[in-house]
Amino acid sequence: MDGASAAPPVDVQFVAEILSDVNPADRARLDTLRRDSSIDVRDHRPTMTRQLAQLYPIEDAPPAVSGTWAYFPWRRTLVGILGPASFRRLRLDRNRQKITSAEQEYLSSLRVGVVGLSVGHAIAYTLAHEGLCGHLKLADFDQLELSNLNRIPASIVDLGLNKAVAAARRISELDPYLRVEVFPAGLTDSTIDMFLDGIDILIEECDSLDMKVLVREHARRHRIPVLMETSDRGLFDVERFDLEPDRPLFHGLLGPIDAHALRGLSMTDKAPHVMRILEAHQLSPRMAASMVEIDRMVSSWPQLAGDVQLGGATVAEAVRRFGLERRRRLLRPFDGNDEEACLRSGRIRIDLGMQLSQLDPALPRRPQPTQAVDQPADDEDADPREAVVRAIRLAPSGGNSQPWRIDVQPTYIDIILDPRRRVCMDVGLRGSYVALGAAEFNARVAAARHGMLGTTEFFPQGVDQLVAARVALGSERDRKLAGLDEAMRERVSNRNEGVRDRIDRSTIDVLADSVRSEGGSLLLIPDENSLRRLARILAASDRIRYLSPTLRDEMFGELRWPGDADPDLGIDVRTLGLDDADLAKLAVAGRSDVMNYLSEWKGGQALGDTTYDRVRNSSAMAIISTDGDTPENYLRGGAAVERFWITANALGLGVYPMSPVFLYARSQSELCGLAPEFCSELASLQQDMDDIIGSTCNQVPVLVLRLVHQPGTAPRSRRRDMARLLVTAGASTDD
Repeated sequence: MDGASAAPPVDVQFVAEILSDVNPADRARLDTLRRDSSIDVRDHRPTMTRQLAQLYPIEDAPPAVSGTWAYFPWRRTLVGILGPASFRRLRLDRNRQKITSAEQEYLSSLRVGVVGLSVGHAIAYTLAHEGLCGHLKLADFDQLELSNLNRIPASIVDLGLNKAVAAARRISELDPYLRVEVFPAGLTDSTIDMFLDGIDILIEECDSLDMKVLVREHARRHRIPVLMETSDRGLFDVERFDLEPDRPLFHGLLGPIDAHALRGLSMTDKAPHVMRILEAHQLSPRMAASMVEIDRMVSSWPQLAGDVQLGGATVAEAVRRFGLERRRRLLRPFDGNDEEACLRSGRIRIDLGMQLSQLDPALPRRPQPTQAVDQPADDEDADPREAVVRAIRLAPSGGNSQPWRIDVQPTYIDIILDPRRRVCMDVGLRGSYVALGAAEFNARVAAARHGMLGTTEFFPQGVDQLVAARVALGSERDRKLAGLDEAMRERVSNRNEGVRDRIDRSTIDVLADSVRSEGGSLLLIPDENSLRRLARILAASDRIRYLSPTLRDEMFGELRWPGDADPDLGIDVRTLGLDDADLAKLAVAGRSDVMNYLSEWKGGQALGDTTYDRVRNSSAMAIISTDGDTPENYLRGGAAVERFWITANALGLGVYPMSPVFLYARSQSELCGLAPEFCSELASLQQDMDDIIGSTCNQVPVLVLRLVHQPGTAPRSRRRDMARLLVTAGASTDD
């Protein structure tokens, strides 16, 4: 502002004077102000600059602009502040991600008009507070009186000041860069079109009934939407004249009447029209009774500060929705189905009094405490064939899906693929084959213990058939296999945090031999640098699993909570090693609406934090591979996994799988089939993992497992009962 310009009288000033040290005229004006001992000078720039630098993320933060000052003549105060972009970024930082940076930027372009600054004061200030506009027009002819201070957030110092000017000053002190225009004479037939010119949305909060009608007539002509908050019982109206130019005023409640017909009417004559608009039968009892006493016991209809503040919040939400709806229409075709970016015409009541009268005295149901899950019963002295079947049931499977059925015959037992258990991550049924391979190994262990070990034939009816393994019942007893029987029956996924410690050479050799004996290969990763790299990959994979709708739905479809109808399938949440706080976070992570926002914001890195920490703090990560990617290779890889797992448990190590979502994808098309929206990211993560493990076309990873010392005891997820597994018991129709 030019320092030589004549300033308006202080009693009507409402806009801060923005001055810059780099402008010669401004420097002269600043020197004058600083020399005036009656002016309070406060320089907040160093503190603001430091706070701006601490924002996260700071990559896109606008540079701080030095040498900017705001002078408030009505306060005789000069304040050093950041430049407009930096000031706005810092002031509105705590809006994120309720309002994203991109949304905030668009909303700052909205131009809003507010008519009537009694109720309108709280509304205009809330809009400025949330950064929902870049230009405000305020109109009110009235002056502040002491009786107004029951609801207008002004002070006795402001008495006699124009209401619009009082609101504009308060907004300027909040954000001196926000453009505010004031119409202190209110609106008339000759000024209303000037007021409406260029605004995007109008908020009407005036007392005069004829003015209420007049502004709507003009707003409809200009196709400007109108909002009105009426305080009593939270009555709120939206009239989308921009989308419905023929919509009747006040939703048709007033009937065919114009503003000129209402002028000059007494309060008594206007009362029937007001009652039609407010719907007399919907008024609160106290408000309705007060209407009867106007000009007798009360001077006008009563309003409470709390109701007015609630109205400010309601209008702010509506303006935000209006702005986001406009933004969505610009970015892509808008179908009106986005509930958070859609504002329809209509009327609602936000009646806090009624809500409070409906308080439920019952205590909220507390989450059930974490507790152990019953282990499946296994009788060492059971019938040998039954012991083999029970051993098959105990095998691990992705998501505890148990993708098998069992056919018991006199001389063999068939382990049959149940493709109904397949999930999206089980690309090409490779994960299912790994599970069936583990089941086949368990069958051999149990058969060896009972002296009835025979040979196993994979795909006896052909690789395109469902019988994956036929375990012959013979008469041999393999001492090494038989010696694993007890450990096999006690094997468990131990997801406890445990302790990171060194795995000695002899233990590594035993583990490697266990994998090698089943035709697999073991890569053990104990060093911190490699663990850190692998942790980053697995954490990013988990983030994608949460954010991808298909993968997320399948993951949470696997979880079983206390009281679920079918606890014998899936993973009981009480086996996850989570406390009640983590279980509450898990419940939030299962909400599609929450995850959809994180995906839209390209956020959610914290979703992989637990995985990252667990991998970093493991004793080692184990990657078990096989020498090909045929179904039989995956069956043999599953046997290698199970033998490794049983052996590690027997050596006192806690084990649980932490495989990435892309583990079984063997081509670009399969990767894209997992989560199309994350295709390139999955490909990059898979390449990073291949770089770590040195994977080649001849070495195919079948499972990634975490190893930890001192894991403590852990519960086991349940298994389906025999009747649901055995073909001869009608398992084909069990579910």
